Amino acid sequence: MSHIFNPPLFFLTTLVLAFSSTLSLSPHNAAATSYEISTTVLHLKPPSLHQAHQQVLSYNPKTTIQQKNQPNPTQTTSASFFSLPLHPRDSLFNPHHNDYQTLIHSRLDRDSARLNSIINNLHCNKSTRPRNITAPIISGTAQHSGEYFTRIGVGHPAKQFYLFLDTGSDITWLQCKPCYQCYKQSDPIFDPTKSTSYKSLTCKARQCKDTELTSCINNTCQYNVYYGDGSLSVGDLMTETVSFASTGSVKRVAIGCGHFNTGLFVGAAGILALGSGPLSFHSQIKATSFSYCLVNRDSRKSSTLEFNSPRPSDSLTTRLLKNPQQSSLYYVEFKGIKVGGKNVVVPKSTFKIEKNGEGGMVIDSGTTVTRLEPRAYESVRDEFRLLTEDLKRARGPPLFDTCYDFWGMSEVEVPTVSFEVSEGKLWTLPAENYLIPVDENGTYCFAFATSNFPVSILGNVQQQGNSITSIFTILKLLSERRGE
Repeated sequence: MSHIFNPPLFFLTTLVLAFSSTLSLSPHNAAATSYEISTTVLHLKPPSLHQAHQQVLSYNPKTTIQQKNQPNPTQTTSASFFSLPLHPRDSLFNPHHNDYQTLIHSRLDRDSARLNSIINNLHCNKSTRPRNITAPIISGTAQHSGEYFTRIGVGHPAKQFYLFLDTGSDITWLQCKPCYQCYKQSDPIFDPTKSTSYKSLTCKARQCKDTELTSCINNTCQYNVYYGDGSLSVGDLMTETVSFASTGSVKRVAIGCGHFNTGLFVGAAGILALGSGPLSFHSQIKATSFSYCLVNRDSRKSSTLEFNSPRPSDSLTTRLLKNPQQSSLYYVEFKGIKVGGKNVVVPKSTFKIEKNGEGGMVIDSGTTVTRLEPRAYESVRDEFRLLTEDLKRARGPPLFDTCYDFWGMSEVEVPTVSFEVSEGKLWTLPAENYLIPVDENGTYCFAFATSNFPVSILGNVQQQGNSITSIFTILKLLSERRGE
């Protein structure tokens, strides 16, 4: 009898649309189809919308987000629950945009950089072959610096640092002294000589052999992380104590001490890696699960990144898949997609990973808008347009080709958008997660786009929670054993 790990599972909380309903087709559409359209209501609040955007644009988190250094944090184990606070990028680092429209354009520019990074990594691979702990997630401010950030302590005594959450990275790292090439960050650069728990890893260390991202120089284990957009971090691999505010700490976690760092990571000290590799953070602390809830990026509220938290009893379940051509990324197993309750015909490769590594749907914390492979996007977009032809169209940012003018309206009835998960169950998105404002003049856009590559990506707009409806998603990775 041998034991292997089942594939990880992806759990979504049950999403209840308070305003979901069915609507009979109008006469001019009835000739085209005979089914009833499933609709929901998108609530619009133009008077308060402007104020909400101004709150984000003028928000200074340093006056409200405070975390004390803890010289003697409680030691945690892999069986414990712990959490970290999460915050959207624009709530943490004030980007000083003139208006909401320029803020949106900045987000979409970063999104394009993130997409190119993922696609470049996929292309390169194809061509070359604890204890319960909780921390908050925070959203970033510069290109490729991440969209959601958390704050953790490193060393003893602990020093606090902002790291951006990345489910596509396998090595956690932060900038370190001596820093020969570094970018500007919000906190002082970590000085390992001031930490009593710091230990440099030799080339013989197990952690140095666990990944292909390391090399050996003068018997020191050096890591080299290169991102698809040209950003990089190079330095020594070390073990350190990592602490989580009042929820405890974990000793001897292997993280990168970056001495050469370039790219658009402005604001954060580095990356908290939640990829599927052996050196990713949750793998090292032997967490049986991690979950995150992403707040709306126009909100001041924070949410949490949790480890070893109990599974919600009302969750939907589907598998996470592994792509042999890109082991760092998580792929979610969806069976199909519906618009207005109707199955949309899409290529099989939209949700299925092909032998050559193409296809499938990546779930990514750093991508903003859900991207569908070109043929799938056209089918979904065309169906949504067909069911919204009575709504006034508008021009939006270049990324979006389906936008609407909702100026002066308080609510609008729109078709539902749902992903089919296991056993025929549906994950129905809140309307706020696929129709998003792009300016202060009532322009809303359909928050899907083409990937221009045979891969699809589930973005954080579709994942994020909604403070009004209390709807949120949770990513849950379970390592369960089975006998053969």
